[in-house]
Amino acid sequence: MTFTAGEHSARHIRRIVRSYLAEWDLAELADAVELAVTELVANVVRHVPDRRCTLLLLRQTAGIRVEVADSSPELPATPVGLSPDAEGGRGLLLIDAVVDKWGVEPDREGGKTVWFECGPAALPPRSTQ
Repeated sequence: MTFTAGEHSARHIRRIVRSYLAEWDLAELADAVELAVTELVANVVRHVPDRRCTLLLLRQTAGIRVEVADSSPELPATPVGLSPDAEGGRGLLLIDAVVDKWGVEPDREGGKTVWFECGPAALPPRSTQ
């Protein structure tokens, strides 16, 4: 879906994401995916002048891939030496903590796509006894 992100967009997007995850039998990923997609949409609101973005949810064999594309050439960077009382700058650290992997890809038109992948937690080994 393509939309202009606003202050209430994240709430609506979380509801949509939760619905798809439930339909795909991936509801166990909801907390991590909702947190990560909220951070990516918040970055669009803060850093993309026109606030336009495209959200893509891709069901994979073992999990989900989420992509948020926008027109800003500014690539996100994980902060170094963040002050404990800083009011911002922790979004990518949160994403890194809750997803399996993430990255950013610049596009030819000057924008970028920030993506992450999340899969179910590994199942404990079965007992052979």
